[in-house]
Formats: sequence, structure tokens, C-alpha cells
Amino acid sequence: MLKMNVKTFNPEILYVFDVTTTGPSTSKKHHHDFLEMSILVEGETFYTIENQEVHLKEETILLFNPGVTHHEQAPAGVENTQIHIGFRNVNLDRFPKDYFPVESPIIRLNDYNKDFFAICREIIKERSTSQAGYELMLKTLVMRLIVFLLRDKNTLSAHHLMSALTAEEQEKQQIVNEIILYLEGHYIEDITLNSLAQEHFISPANLSRIFKEETGDSPINHLIKIRLNQAKALMETEKDITVKEISHLVGYEDALYFSKLFKKYYGQPPSSFLQKSS
Repeated sequence: MLKMNVKTFNPEILYVFDVTTTGPSTSKKHHHDFLEMSILVEGETFYTIENQEVHLKEETILLFNPGVTHHEQAPAGVENTQIHIGFRNVNLDRFPKDYFPVESPIIRLNDYNKDFFAICREIIKERSTSQAGYELMLKTLVMRLIVFLLRDKNTLSAHHLMSALTAEEQEKQQIVNEIILYLEGHYIEDITLNSLAQEHFISPANLSRIFKEETGDSPINHLIKIRLNQAKALMETEKDITVKEISHLVGYEDALYFSKLFKKYYGQPPSSFLQKSS
């Protein structure tokens, strides 16, 4: 099993949904810039992966690394139930971010197949009932799926060890992971590039360069995104809350400045978002 840093391993779940399909049905050819897991829970279907067609039967997992082109085509009369999960911010020791060292996107588990698909059925049940806190429950269940994938001897491939990071690359990745973890836990505080660098014993210039190389963004822009995502979550869950209160709760004393940032990021001011959420 590959090692994970428990402190910094915190995947972002982009979507989780199940769908039952009866053919004929064809999806568009596509790929993602994040990881996607498509799980064939019941039935059968056909997928074309990097221009190669394959016939898949129930209890098969498809794990697509970013950039892998794929689409599904189910002929007339063919039925299946699948779960589709999009996720990112996955860091496995010695490998690039958002990358699973699999020989093939097609995975059939050996040691943990029964446990894995029991969780899949829990996900379908959780989505159908949509009880309070179901989104958090879905994330918990997806995390368990990821762990079983990493534990099973059929998942990972020694062939892909050539993709492992160098010691220097691993060190940079770890620095960035720790910075992101710090930002997620301290976003309400007054954070500057200098204070962030001081906290992590690195120069501001090096911190900014390494963070940009690893994420494509600056540390302060990443902090802004964390704050605005938290603000959006507050608007969706808290009733009778004001824009000024939200701005303070996510680290902005100036509510007007917060509103401008929110509008730039989400395309509408927080006041409009609050009205739609109420």
C-alpha cells in the first residue's frame, strides 16, 4: 500500500452521483483535469478508453487519471447502474499530485471487493434519502473507497514507479501540502505572504515560487479561494446571516472588499446569493 500523510491527505470531492442507464445510450468523448472514478455496480456496458473499446461487467472500477480520454456506449437493451465520483487534491507519497500509479484504468479488486461494493451501495442509499449531513457522509464513504483501492494488491502497478517524484520534488510537494493545510485551518486570521513564510521557515520568494510551481496559483490567491468557498458554504447552511457577519467569519474586516471579491469569483454579489439561498 502506498503511504499517505494523514495530516495533509484531504481530497476535495467535486461530485458524487449514481445513475441507472438503459441503452441505447452514448456519452461524449471527454477527459478531465482531475481524477474520476466510474464504478459499474450492476449490469454491463461498453467504454472506449484512449480509442480502445472494452466490454465491462458489474463490480468493475474505472479510475481515470487526469487527461485520460474516455466515453461510454450502451447498446439497446443493455442496462447498468454506475456511480461517478470526481475528486482532486490527492497526494500519494513519491507521486505527482492527483495521480494514481495504475497499470490500466480498469480495476477489479481482489482483497477488498466485497467491502468496496458494500460502500457503493451505501452511497446509493445515502443519495436517495438525502438526510441531514449527507454530503459529509458521502465524502466519508468516498474516502473509504480510496483507502480500499490503495490497500488492494490488484490496484497499483510497479510499472508506474518510473513516474515517482525525485526527493527534491517530494520535498516541494510536502511544503505546499503543509501550507495548504495551514491556510485551511487559519483562513480567518490576518495572513500575509511574509507571515506565511515565517511560519514555515522559508523565504517569501521561495515560498511563492514553489507554491506556484506545484499549484499554478499564488498562496494568497489560494487563501482567497478558501475564504470564499467557506463564505459560500455559510450562505448555503446558515439562515438569517448578514454579508457583514459572513465577511468577518471568513477573515475580512471590510465587508465591501469581501463583496467585490465574492462577485469576481462567483459572478454575483453575496447579497444576491443570500436571497437565492433563503
